[in-house]
Amino acid sequence: MMINKPAVCGTLESSDVQITIRPNEGKGIEIELDSVVKTIFGDEILKTVREVLEEFGVEDAEVSLVDKGALDCVIRSRMQAVILRASGEKYDWSKEDALWKTA
Repeated sequence: MMINKPAVCGTLESSDVQITIRPNEGKGIEIELDSVVKTIFGDEILKTVREVLEEFGVEDAEVSLVDKGALDCVIRSRMQAVILRASGEKYDWSKEDALWKTA
């Protein structure tokens, strides 16, 4: 999936994460993490981010996260939303058999 425009998802509230994604044409994946729990959970947060990018087939993107202690499921859902916003793809929420599908 192509990242066509910058997008933001999430808040800076406690237990949430604000994620910004931008096109990074031909330069691969670049991730910047600012987290209140980086020393403890930084590797796991980055793993989740990379998994979601891979699941959506994103190969070139600049991702910035400001984490305020979000759970893995919150990070995953924010990543899904920001990727779809940035790609312009439509999500078919009625599909139960897949993580995401375009309509």
